Amino acid sequence: MKVIIDASNVAHYKKGDEPKGKLSNIVAAVRALEEQNHDFLIIADASLRHSIDDKENFIKLVDNEIIDEVPVGTIADHYILQLAEEEGAKVLSNDKFRDFASEFPDLQSMRMPFSMKDGDIIIGKPKKPKKVKNLLQHICDDILKELDRKRWVVYDSKDATEFTPLNIAKQAIVRINNEDDGVSTKIEGVFSKLPMFNKVMEMVEDVETSAPYVIFVLVHPKDYKAAVKNAGNISVTIADRLKLVHKPLVAVRNDLFIKPGYFGLNIMLVDEVDEVPPFNIEIQTNTFDETFIKKNSRNIASTVAGRLGSWKFPFVAVKSNMLLEKPGDFEIYLEKNKNKDKKNKKDKK
Repeated sequence: MKVIIDASNVAHYKKGDEPKGKLSNIVAAVRALEEQNHDFLIIADASLRHSIDDKENFIKLVDNEIIDEVPVGTIADHYILQLAEEEGAKVLSNDKFRDFASEFPDLQSMRMPFSMKDGDIIIGKPKKPKKVKNLLQHICDDILKELDRKRWVVYDSKDATEFTPLNIAKQAIVRINNEDDGVSTKIEGVFSKLPMFNKVMEMVEDVETSAPYVIFVLVHPKDYKAAVKNAGNISVTIADRLKLVHKPLVAVRNDLFIKPGYFGLNIMLVDEVDEVPPFNIEIQTNTFDETFIKKNSRNIASTVAGRLGSWKFPFVAVKSNMLLEKPGDFEIYLEKNKNKDKKNKKDKK
């Protein structure tokens, strides 16, 4: 582990009535870090040489580049924190750096507190990093954007309605009706002056009443069981109200964009739905978030499948990448689904 010793804070640990910091405290910190096989760097602010008890030896250590001094006029705390963030290092210090909390929101996970006993430093453990808020949503967003860049149509609405089976049926009826009204308006504009218009409209209406819809109901995982339980009733209600010959298929999907108690709908014609997703997904991430993302990989796959409109879920692989050091860091890679190619060849035959 890389550790930056906040030399001024360590030197002035509980100095009491003594006006000067102790060089021996810094030496004790070095000894403790070496015993634990940590790589370390000692950084002191420019004023420490004037308030240390052993100025002569301190300056020798500076001249020999064992202790690094922050340039005059530079804020030492900010310099140390910025370097620690860039290098992925911890900071040995009891300073809580409150003035820099907004710039370094997870700085308490960077800081290693310490205490002293009989001249020895006892190093504490840093706090666990905070999970990045809405990390799973950020991941899904990047996947959907990447699919969009590859010219795959995705449902990207984040609008949601309060979850009840009746509300799902009502919204589906309205959405399907609006789509049908749009089709009818276009047809009417083209054919209104042609003979046999009424018969043409009867043919169109017959096609519309038998159109097989697939309704992907997008819900928070907490509402999944309730949505599945009511899927049959929702389908029957929609078919009866719209006088459809074939009941729509209702497919419930866990969706990481939907809040508990709400739902979204991705409505498609059945021949628009992919049986197999076009791509599988590889997520490379930092070691801290790796386990959390793996636990939620199925919900990521479900979110993508529901918004892409595919029956089967994409395969989601989560891998650790040493170059991604900060909590919240991740990279997305789409890999062409070989099963999709196999199905396409089979369909052509």
